[in-house]
Amino acid sequence: MYLNTDHFARCIKTLETSLTLLGKSDPESIDYEIFRNAVVKGFELTLETGGKLLRKALKAFTGSPREVDALTYKDVLRHAAKHGLLDTDTVARWFIYRDNRNSTAHDYGVGFAEDTLKLLPGFLTDARALEATLRERLGNGGHDA
Repeated sequence: MYLNTDHFARCIKTLETSLTLLGKSDPESIDYEIFRNAVVKGFELTLETGGKLLRKALKAFTGSPREVDALTYKDVLRHAAKHGLLDTDTVARWFIYRDNRNSTAHDYGVGFAEDTLKLLPGFLTDARALEATLRERLGNGGHDA
């Protein structure tokens, strides 16, 4: 199975750049709000893209793609650990990222955005590691599982 991680890598790079621009903005400016919004949406997109890629990757390990399609997001993460795509500590962090993402979908205001910003350094590290793992195992030069 070949898995293209280019879009995921681009999402990560866009999120990193948005975060850098946010850091250079005056917190009282409209630019800060624009970049903060971009960071939150970039986080959501990167998280969802990573989950979709993991779901596709798991299909290489199972005889039943429909079973994989029926998994919840957190079950996808658990199965990723089972197949060595993530370790258990990383899965626990991805649970936190997912819970935060679910909160951002229901909570509107500065508080949820600031909570998300606190998670981003670790999230970016974990997202880059996941992209590299998926690319190495199933991407260019990868092999079938």
